[in-house]
Amino acid sequence: MTNLLSDIKEIVGEKRLLIAADLEERYDHIWHMDKGLDALAVVLPINTQELSGIMKICHRHDQAVVVHGGLTNLVGGTETKSDELVISLEKMNAIEEFDEGSRTLTVQAGAILENVQNAAKERDLLFPLNFGAKGSAQLGGIISSNAGGLRVFRFGMTRNLVLGLEAVLSDGTIISSLKKIIKDNSAYDLKHLFIGSEGTLGIVTRAVLKLVERPRSRCSAYLGIKDYDSVVKMLKFLDKGSAGKLSGYECIWPEAYKVMALKDDQKNPPIAFDYNYYVLCEFMGGDREQDFALLQSLLEQAMEEGLIEDAAPAYTEIDLQWFWRIREDVHVLVQKTSYNQHFDVSMPTPDIGQYVDDVVDQLKSNPNIECVFPFGHVADGNVHFIVGKKDDSDALRLWINDVVYNPLQSLQGSVSAEHGIGNHKKKYLPLSRSSEEIELMKTLKLTLDPKNILNRGKVLDP
Repeated sequence: MTNLLSDIKEIVGEKRLLIAADLEERYDHIWHMDKGLDALAVVLPINTQELSGIMKICHRHDQAVVVHGGLTNLVGGTETKSDELVISLEKMNAIEEFDEGSRTLTVQAGAILENVQNAAKERDLLFPLNFGAKGSAQLGGIISSNAGGLRVFRFGMTRNLVLGLEAVLSDGTIISSLKKIIKDNSAYDLKHLFIGSEGTLGIVTRAVLKLVERPRSRCSAYLGIKDYDSVVKMLKFLDKGSAGKLSGYECIWPEAYKVMALKDDQKNPPIAFDYNYYVLCEFMGGDREQDFALLQSLLEQAMEEGLIEDAAPAYTEIDLQWFWRIREDVHVLVQKTSYNQHFDVSMPTPDIGQYVDDVVDQLKSNPNIECVFPFGHVADGNVHFIVGKKDDSDALRLWINDVVYNPLQSLQGSVSAEHGIGNHKKKYLPLSRSSEEIELMKTLKLTLDPKNILNRGKVLDP
């Protein structure tokens, strides 16, 4: 190991190779900042060429590597062992190029999502990917997990927003195709091997991101709805009535809404605690006055037709920010639990209502369950759970997993809508993927990483 670290030090210097006591101030997740990092060392490359050199050394020494980005991963994808080398891309954080004509940003993997959003906004454009951890999540991790978020319904997952990509393979080979074009049918589109593969096939270093014109207006409203069938019908009604302006359609179940709506010392919720489902909808358009009038008109029509029971539009920018803060900051739900488990599952949108009812009923039948908070992006078939429990035993954790995951196979759903598989969901991958698919994944892993040094043990067992 001494030769390994000495060789790496020749590339990055002493200050960007952290060992021993330096690791006490590092961690493997933003929720574990009080725990020192258990790892061989942390190396901080500043460009793709340095990373390539580091990986050549690791490949020669059969050294296992774990890649760290913003450390917001929720499935153990950044967990480390004492004999593993951590490569952190935090210093590769530049926004390298803005191309107005092609409406693209070229960024390094360590760029923070919120900084990318702001860079696009400064140029009167929009990078539409958005979720609660935008202030710390890094683009490399986002791409590697194919993250989703609040606007997938209109703009798609991360995969839809990446035009070009650069990655370093396990042996140090650089695969670079930083193209700015949307249409490219010249054989295999290799960037998609790395998008969503959670760092197991290669380390993403740079990307060309697709931007869109920044909307001139953003209008939102909370809706009170009596039954899930009406939630689905209202989605179609708003999408059709707005002619494509619908960019968000978030559903919150009552138990979660009652906690989320009263945070920040708010004395009154946006909409009363009288309904079975709460939907936060969003229009993005080109004229604030016209778009708000359209939203109000559609809500009035929906009331008359019995699709919704109540509605509260955001009349001011302050209201708008408050409405979305309620949805985005889910930490208030975590604070209500002694111990908790998080889930992000997906299935056809019409199936979500009955699935959630069944899961909640079964979970609450266990006296060790404190609370169940469902919410999610139902427009794209994604529902989240935060399950509060009285203890953190393995037996209870596995029982909860079975309750949440086992019904998904018959629904042709997924155990991971947007967070990935990591360490924590490997056991349940066969519920979402056939044995033939998993074998093909293993073939790809063996081909691109024959020594199994990239994020070893994550996503797939050997």
